[in-house]
Amino acid sequence: MDLILWRHAEAEPGNEELADALRRLTPKGHKQAQKMAYWLDSVLPDNCRILVSPAIRARETMMPLAKLNRKFKIATEISPEASADDLLKAANWPDARETVMLVGHQPSLGDVAARLITPKQNECAVRKANVWWITQKERDGEGLRTYLKAIMSPDLVIK
Repeated sequence: MDLILWRHAEAEPGNEELADALRRLTPKGHKQAQKMAYWLDSVLPDNCRILVSPAIRARETMMPLAKLNRKFKIATEISPEASADDLLKAANWPDARETVMLVGHQPSLGDVAARLITPKQNECAVRKANVWWITQKERDGEGLRTYLKAIMSPDLVIK
């Protein structure tokens, strides 16, 4: 199974007047999301199941990819308050038959990455708009192993 973690792009700072779930992307965040959508569309398998946090900033991060005809589902299980366990359950890790991409938040995305690829570390810092691609493969009769396949940043996308 492949699990792709996409952290939402840069969003407005939170404040007492604006509920966290209502924060929107900044102009820079929109550019980041557009670049990552371009790259993701070129590498995602056709059968990729995409789950997106209900927070506005996560949905806005997903919109450029949706405009490229990628279907997605809003999943409350990966909201900003979700735990790593919630995310892994929503993705059906490690039993899903298809690639799954989660568009969500720190610290839960970093908690998932740490659990799967660096079990001695509690959290990984997934930067805004970055994608972490984690995969499982059989290796020389040693059974199923988990690997970090790629980390991609919008700064690296050439468009």
